[in-house]
Amino acid sequence: MFEKLRILSGIGVPKVDHPLADARELRRILGEIPTTQPIKALEEIVGWLESLRDTPDFPELRLYEAASQLDDAAQPCLRALSRDYLHSPRLALADEKRLWTMSHGFWTALAAVYERGLATVREQGRSREQLKPVLPGLCARQINALGNVLKWVQFRSGSAPGNLWQRLGGALLAAEAAGVATHLTRLRSNQQGMTSPQQEFIRILGLQAASLDSLLPMEIEIAERLIAHFQPEFVFGAVAAHDSVYWIDLALDQPPTRLARMPPQARPSQRFFKAGAAHAGIVTLLQEIEQGHDIPGEINLGGHYQAGTLIAVLRHLAAYLAPIPPQRRHGRHDVRQPAELLYGLANARAAFSGKLGSGDAGAANAGWLVENVSRGGFGAVLGGIPAAWLKVGALVTMRPAGGDHWQLGVVRRYQRGETESRVGIETLALRAEPGELRTRAASSYSALAGIPALLIQEGCPNGELRALMPVGSFDLGETLECDLHGRRTCLTPVALVERGADFELARYRVSATA
Repeated sequence: MFEKLRILSGIGVPKVDHPLADARELRRILGEIPTTQPIKALEEIVGWLESLRDTPDFPELRLYEAASQLDDAAQPCLRALSRDYLHSPRLALADEKRLWTMSHGFWTALAAVYERGLATVREQGRSREQLKPVLPGLCARQINALGNVLKWVQFRSGSAPGNLWQRLGGALLAAEAAGVATHLTRLRSNQQGMTSPQQEFIRILGLQAASLDSLLPMEIEIAERLIAHFQPEFVFGAVAAHDSVYWIDLALDQPPTRLARMPPQARPSQRFFKAGAAHAGIVTLLQEIEQGHDIPGEINLGGHYQAGTLIAVLRHLAAYLAPIPPQRRHGRHDVRQPAELLYGLANARAAFSGKLGSGDAGAANAGWLVENVSRGGFGAVLGGIPAAWLKVGALVTMRPAGGDHWQLGVVRRYQRGETESRVGIETLALRAEPGELRTRAASSYSALAGIPALLIQEGCPNGELRALMPVGSFDLGETLECDLHGRRTCLTPVALVERGADFELARYRVSATA
């Protein structure tokens, strides 16, 4: 089809002095891309995309042909980089940043080229007519590229770049105006399945509705693939149903908003969204995985994951895509109070034992400001560059500047902005007691080196406590002992509650020893 369209579009089109404008030269360049070296290959592809973006008077149809073939060629390299970014254990910060920069940079450059071609669709004339045959693919690829820009930003807990939602909405509006929003097309020549501009937009909308700022990058990747599977069941349209959950204005630069009440003014560019039957499908899948069943073969997650990881993501989707999404459990009160924030288990133990030194790593981080507090936790903002440890799931210890009492928490939400970062922290306890845990089997209780822990009785059922310990310490088959309030106490394991980067939180049943 491209050959026929190229012949037709070549009549009267001025010659462009660019190698990608020539079909033979384009094939040669694609054939010489070193696809066995993903980073080098992407560097070359991004360079070519940037040259397309910056070359004036490049014929729109040839621009789309070159961009789409570069897009197709890049996909195996992108999958390799994504796999390394998400699954490599103990990835060095420099390597992580390089993988992120390459992937995010590719999608940003690709979106800019597709957008240049899409701008022609809004104009009358010959160029618009020439693009009609490829318009469903152009719009779908443009929306997909912008969605990937957003996903990679979310991997680093960032917020949507300026006007990204307006660009997404503009691409869908262009497809609707041309009557191709629901036309099925193959997204890429080397991928199976069909999609449409509207389906690509709904997938991104569903991800945004799922509140990804409380998920880790691997969990975001799983959530995206699950949402892509359930996407046909989502409900999206220009008319608000009585149970619509979100709304968005495609002409405005704003993300989807919960439909607590109808928008103040009706506009033709407004669309409404709910999970519909997809929510029931997610709940059913969650129940099956919890019962020990394997993930169905028709769901492509792009890899194999532990059941616990899948269950955590499915529970999150089941909650946030429900007909009534989670509401705040506790009232929130605004404050403006500087605070000290420590990170990690070692600093938490030092703080609660009163042995925190001024030179300890992670002590007295500057620039933190608590903005709001509730019974369940607090929100804080950090001006400046965030430290590398600041991630969802990080263990923190906080006290107001000049205060005497620490509180223990875990970062549940994190959003990094250009000038400041915001975090939502769930409070684990206001009081904790440092302790040493030892196995009951030890022949010499006093001589055995123990497991350093923080013991928490606050908020536990009668006869139980929670223990914060280093990663790898919990064993469901191992009973421990400790000194608790001056008494030798037996701790029988109940369950592992949570595992973070440097800690495990577990429940134990408490009983006195002889």
